[in-house]
Amino acid sequence: MGSGFQGKKVFVTGGLGFIGSNLALALDRLGAEVTVADSREAGCGACDFNLAEAGGRLHCLTANIGDAGRIEPALAGSELVFNLAGEISHIHSIDYPERDLELNVHSQLAFLRSCQEVTPRARVVYASSRQLYGAPDYLPVDEKHPIRPVDFNGVHQWAAENYHYLFASLYGMEVVCLRLTNVYGPRQSLLRPCQGFIGTFFRLALHGEEIQVYGDGRQLRDMLYVDDAVEAFLLAGAAPSPGQVYNVGGAEPLTLFEIAQTVARAAGASPVECVPFPEDRQVIDIGSYYSDNSRIRAELGWEPRTDFLRGAGQTVAFYRRFAEHYLNGPVHPPCQLKGLPRQLPERVGKAAG
Repeated sequence: MGSGFQGKKVFVTGGLGFIGSNLALALDRLGAEVTVADSREAGCGACDFNLAEAGGRLHCLTANIGDAGRIEPALAGSELVFNLAGEISHIHSIDYPERDLELNVHSQLAFLRSCQEVTPRARVVYASSRQLYGAPDYLPVDEKHPIRPVDFNGVHQWAAENYHYLFASLYGMEVVCLRLTNVYGPRQSLLRPCQGFIGTFFRLALHGEEIQVYGDGRQLRDMLYVDDAVEAFLLAGAAPSPGQVYNVGGAEPLTLFEIAQTVARAAGASPVECVPFPEDRQVIDIGSYYSDNSRIRAELGWEPRTDFLRGAGQTVAFYRRFAEHYLNGPVHPPCQLKGLPRQLPERVGKAAG
């Protein structure tokens, strides 16, 4: 795979964030000329230390991907684009839907127009989400499953996915969309709440605090180690003729209680407790979910390599080594983004699942 990226000019959006930084570092190790763009949007997980391993070799641009004036000069001439920018928080999307719309739809449309303008032959690999599917009709979930998001984030990511397909259809751009399941591992933000349950589990365990699991803990999830997710991006970027959409999920489904227990044991933390669902989590809970990876396995030869026990151990070791950058600080106030009013102060009804 290294020969496919050696000397190649690659552009990574959201490159100071969790998955984006791990991908940018992998590309750097493979000899690519990497430019990273990140808006450093509050609440989205950008961290300068995430790219420390590269020792300054990466070109870093602070800019919203929708800002064509800043993005296009750096984007021009890119041979490959990995598009990981955007908000991932489902809770934030419900509290601030207009913000989510701007970050995940308006900016994505503007960015694709920039790609069309200055690097139309580049392949664009977009980080989408299993959240598009909503509450599953069947398990495991394949790419033919109905799209039925349960929150604004899912709706907006589905819109962004469709913009990618539309640019492929109208303008001949090469696009690949990867629908990721629950990604975890080194460089994930642990001090920002509303970023998903797994970061919270690791933060609590590493501080020696009890992990609380909402509901009865029997909901299934397939956990995807970040190195395996990165490999899927690299394969999607390098394959001669990939498909347009792939599920990218973990090795095996585990219950949330099993996931919490594994994290707690890896960190030597207290026992796990099941507690009732808070209302704002219950309305977007989808029940059990795990992915069918058959398509990406057959077409790109990808499969998850890291079981959760090993991945959890590696994750704990990373955060203990670099605690000053990821653990030693106050937890940001939940769902309070500076300067933004709460758009939907009341939640009404329950989502499917």
